[in-house]
Amino acid sequence: MNYTWDWSVLLQAPYGGWLLAGVGWTLAVTAVAWTIALAIGAVIGTMRGLASAPLRVLATAYVELFRNVPPLVQLFLWYFVFPEVVPKALGLWIKRDMPLPEFTTASVAIGLFAAARVAEQVRAGIETVRARLLPAALATGLRPLQAYRLVLLPVACRTILGPLTSEFLVTFKMSSVALTIGVMELSAASQQIANYTFHGFEAYGAATLFYLAIGLAITGLMHRVDARLGAR
Repeated sequence: MNYTWDWSVLLQAPYGGWLLAGVGWTLAVTAVAWTIALAIGAVIGTMRGLASAPLRVLATAYVELFRNVPPLVQLFLWYFVFPEVVPKALGLWIKRDMPLPEFTTASVAIGLFAAARVAEQVRAGIETVRARLLPAALATGLRPLQAYRLVLLPVACRTILGPLTSEFLVTFKMSSVALTIGVMELSAASQQIANYTFHGFEAYGAATLFYLAIGLAITGLMHRVDARLGAR
C-alpha cells in the first residue's frame, strides 16, 4: 500500500475550518436534540407510571412507535414526507422558509427518537423510588401530579444519571445521521475533506479523534456530576 500520509492538509484552508465547523454543528444538533429528549422523555416517562389508563396507553404508544422505527427512517419521514402531507403553506414553510430547515429537522427527529429511550429510563427510575416515596409525598398533602413533579421525578433523575449519560452519548453519536439531509456536521465535513483532498484516512481519523475526545469529556463531566449528587 503506497499511501502518503499528510496530516498537515487538515490545517490548510479551508479544510481545517470545515472540520471545526463540523464539530460545531455536531454539538449544536446534539444540544437541541438532547433538550427535546429530556423535556419530552421526562413527561412521557412520568405518564407511563400514572394511574390514568389513557395517559399510560398514550405514553406507551409513543415509546413503542419512536423506539422501534430506525432513526434514519424517521429522519427521512420528517424531512421528505411530512412537508408533503401537511397543508401546502405549512409544507413550503418547513422546506423553504423555516430557519435552518435541515438542522431543525435533524434536531427534532433525533430528539423525538431519543425521548422514547429517555422515557424508559425515567419510568424505570420512578418505579424504583415510587413505592417508598409516593405514599410519603401524598401524606404531606401533595396531589399525585405534584408528588411526581416535586418529589419522584427529581429523585428518580438522580438515580438514573448513569443511564442518562449513556443515552446522551448515543444521541451525540446519532447526530452523524444528519449528514443524510445536508447538515454539515463532523462526519459530513470529514467526508467533504476526503473528497476534495483524497486524504480520507486523515479526514476520518481526525473525525474519530474529535468524537472520542468529546465523548470522553462528556463521560468525565457526568461522572463528576454523579459523584457530587451522590455525596448529598
